Amino acid sequence: MLDPELQRLLLAPWVLALLGLCVGSFLNVVIHRLPLMMERDWRLESAELLGVQVDVPAPIGLATPRSRCPKCGHAIAWHENIPLLSWLRLRGRCSACGTSISPRYPAIEVLTALLFAACGLHFGAQPAVLLWCGFCATLVALAFIDIDHQFLPDDLTLPLAWAGILAAAFGWTPVPLKDAVLGAVAGYLSLWAVFHAYRLIRGREGMGAGDFKLLAALGAWLGWQLIPSIILLSSAVGAVVGIAMILFRRHDRDVPIPFGPYLAGGGVAALFFGEALTRLWFPTL
Repeated sequence: MLDPELQRLLLAPWVLALLGLCVGSFLNVVIHRLPLMMERDWRLESAELLGVQVDVPAPIGLATPRSRCPKCGHAIAWHENIPLLSWLRLRGRCSACGTSISPRYPAIEVLTALLFAACGLHFGAQPAVLLWCGFCATLVALAFIDIDHQFLPDDLTLPLAWAGILAAAFGWTPVPLKDAVLGAVAGYLSLWAVFHAYRLIRGREGMGAGDFKLLAALGAWLGWQLIPSIILLSSAVGAVVGIAMILFRRHDRDVPIPFGPYLAGGGVAALFFGEALTRLWFPTL
């Protein structure tokens, strides 16, 4: 057991925010590389099944090779990879060729830091707060992968769901195991039912199976009671953004809009405000 004073120091919101900056830097790697890794594996598996030769990219992992400038190939030095600070010092440009570095990278780092600090404020200086930080970090990765590629990888959604159930089983979260299991089942089946109803009515698919699994994971972490709040929040925000894109950005309504970011946002909102929203919308629940 850690000394209580030391634990309060190590798990203070500002310390968690610094940790969040570092984790956010790693999430940038996950968001960029994990889909590439999965695509390479899919191509190799397909080629093996079909018995054909295909050109595949060089092997890539989350740790190797070192990050490089996509334009000039400059290897990023350690002092150029300090979360947020390096981007500010370099003024958002590659030190070798001056190519602009997307502000999304520091934005993801800052977002993760804010979520970690919010977890520290909400849950206090207890070890379980690290679980909720990991929960939020995974949602950030899933949201941006879905924005970029319009899919939610099983490599993240399924471990997130099982982690929620195991955390409940060991009493590491306030959600009872029964509620976590029911939350996973209710989350999956609710969107599964919407998916099949939409396909029956419109004759086409309206969402991907990854959305079912993500909502199942949210239910495992937060309990079945918060599933209605998550669905209402994510659907409301998704509808507003979708209509705005069609009206103001001339977005083709036949082009799908990823729902994962809204589910992730609804999950985060439910984490911090879910009980109050549930009492507001469903007083008798």
